[in-house]
Amino acid sequence: MSTLSQVAPGYRARHTLPLRVEAVRQLRRRRTLVMAVVLTALPFVLVAAFAIGGTPEGRDDRISLMDTATASGANLAATALFVSAAFLLVVPVALFCGDTVAAEANWSSLRYLLAAPVPRTRLLVSKLAVALGFSAAAMVLLPLVALAVGTAAYGWGPLRIPTGGELPAGDAVLRLALVVLYIFLSQLVTAALAFWLSTVTDAPLGAVGGAVGLTIVGNVLDAVTALGSWRDFLPAHWQFAWADALQPHMEWGGMVKGVSVSVAYALVLFALAFRGFGRKDVVS
Repeated sequence: MSTLSQVAPGYRARHTLPLRVEAVRQLRRRRTLVMAVVLTALPFVLVAAFAIGGTPEGRDDRISLMDTATASGANLAATALFVSAAFLLVVPVALFCGDTVAAEANWSSLRYLLAAPVPRTRLLVSKLAVALGFSAAAMVLLPLVALAVGTAAYGWGPLRIPTGGELPAGDAVLRLALVVLYIFLSQLVTAALAFWLSTVTDAPLGAVGGAVGLTIVGNVLDAVTALGSWRDFLPAHWQFAWADALQPHMEWGGMVKGVSVSVAYALVLFALAFRGFGRKDVVS
């Protein structure tokens, strides 16, 4: 008998490591609970900070999104995304995607999964799909909690735009949903980087820390104005392009460029992960 299907009747590669099983495994892990608690707590921290410090006011007649946080629940949700998009929301993406394969190798269970046998491509697809799903859930959780907490604290009302004007509450919710989608797509490069690192190391913290560290490096490089137009090729350069979605008349240019840069890098890194892991000698 030359094929696995002949040796094991009924074997189907697509039935190995079901997404539901992998999702339940990841959901039960402590780091998932900790991440959910942190994201849920942030809106409460913001409300408490404003209650202690008073209503925010613009400086030098300049009003930012932070200064309109107490205008409505929608404003608090937008503020929560503003203060967390550059770093806090990067952490769950790097954590969920960087802890995928490396954690199994660290536990010495990776070789047993492959011996089950779970095809390597199937294993990566299952783990990546669940990791991206949890990353998306983290990004949805924060604004949802902030919208609920903000509505309870400041009322349900239109989104006050820092540059002037307002968006009706219904439109504001749709715009915030678009913002969350953009942030998720712009973080695909971080997800891909963490996932690739997870396939080349047996240390989960190395993969997670490497992805977060390189993301920070990208932010630093974007601050170097001497790089000029070269910064357009940095994903960090477009991380706040979603602010254009919270204007009376949306501008798509910056968001389209940001998504294009992120997806382009992500596709290359995902390809490297699948190619490298397919040829890797797994001993742990």
